[in-house]
Amino acid sequence: MGRPLTVLVIDDSATNRRTLTTLLESSNEVMVLDWAGDGEEGLKKVLDLKPDVVTLDLEMPRLGGHTFLRLLMRASPTPVIVISSYAHKSDVFKALELGAFDFIAKPPRITPETLELLRRELLDKVFAARHVKSGGRHGAALRSAVFSGEAPQVIAVGASTGGPPAVQRLLEGLASEPTASVLVSQHMPSQFTRAFAERLDRIGPFTVTEACDGDVVAPGHVYIAPGGRHMVLTERAGRMELRTPGPVPADKYAPSVDRLFESAAEVLGSRAVAVVLTGMGADGAQGVRSVRREGGETWAESEDTAVVFGMPKEAIATGAVTRVLALDAIGTELALLVGRRRQAAGQ
Repeated sequence: MGRPLTVLVIDDSATNRRTLTTLLESSNEVMVLDWAGDGEEGLKKVLDLKPDVVTLDLEMPRLGGHTFLRLLMRASPTPVIVISSYAHKSDVFKALELGAFDFIAKPPRITPETLELLRRELLDKVFAARHVKSGGRHGAALRSAVFSGEAPQVIAVGASTGGPPAVQRLLEGLASEPTASVLVSQHMPSQFTRAFAERLDRIGPFTVTEACDGDVVAPGHVYIAPGGRHMVLTERAGRMELRTPGPVPADKYAPSVDRLFESAAEVLGSRAVAVVLTGMGADGAQGVRSVRREGGETWAESEDTAVVFGMPKEAIATGAVTRVLALDAIGTELALLVGRRRQAAGQ
C-alpha cells in the first residue's frame, strides 16, 4: 500500500469536524492532517500542509466558502469536496463553478444507517480525487434564440463527478443550434436536481427543467433526470415522450446513464447521439454499446479535460465510442452535427 491520501477538514462545527475525521480515518488509506474552524485558517493550512483533498463547509465565519474557493484556486488548486445541507442548494452549484471537485449532502437526520452511507460516499469521493484534473473557468452564456417548430435533434448526455460545470459548458457550446433537445442523466441526490435545472435555466440559452413523467420532448429544451429516478425516452403516437421510472434493487445508479442511452438507441436508432462526460464508475459504457449497435453517434470527453476520467475511460474501452473530444469542443461539434442534420432534413 502506498502513502495514505491526506485530508484537511474545514468546518466551524467541532462536532462536524470530529464526525468527518472519524469517518475519513475509518479507512487506513486516508489520513486527516488537520482541521480548521473557518475559511481564513483553512486557507493558511492548505497552503502550508498541501493536503491531497479538502472537505469544506460553505457557511463559515471570517472567510466564507465561496471566497475561500476563489482564493485557493488562484493560489494552489486543490480538490475540494463541499459538505452542504439540503437547504443551501444554490450555494453548492456556485461552489462547483468556482472550482470545487464535488459535493456531499449532509443527511437530515443522523442515524447509524445515514452515517454509514455518508462514510461510503465521503471515502468514494476522496479516493476519486486522486484522478482530479483542474478545469478552466468559464462564463455564462446569454439566453438568445427562440426555437422554431421543427422536430428536435435529441442528444443524450451522461455525467457524474465534475458534471454540473461540464454540462453547462456543453450547453454553452451548443447554443448556436438552439433547436436541439438535450436529455441529461447527472448523478445527483434527488433534492438537488431541480435546483440544478433552475440554475441552468437562468444562465443558459435553453429552457431547462427537471424531467417529469410524460413530458413531450420539445426543441430548445433541456431535461434533467430527477435524482433517485431514471429518465428514459419513449415514442407514443408519433411523438417522443419521457418516462421517469423508479429504480429497482439491482440498479447501481438512479438516474442511470445506461438506461437513458439504451432508450435513446431503441427510439432513435441511427439518429441517436450519446455523450459521456466526466465521472466516476462505468455508467454509460453499456449504453454506448447499444447506441453504436444502432449506428448512432457515441462521444466521450477526453482525459485532458475530464475532472475524473472514469466514465469516459470505461466507455472508450468498449470500442464503441466514435469520437473523443476535449470538453470545450464537444458543444461546438454537437452544434455542427445538429446543423448538418437539420440542413439534410430540409428544415
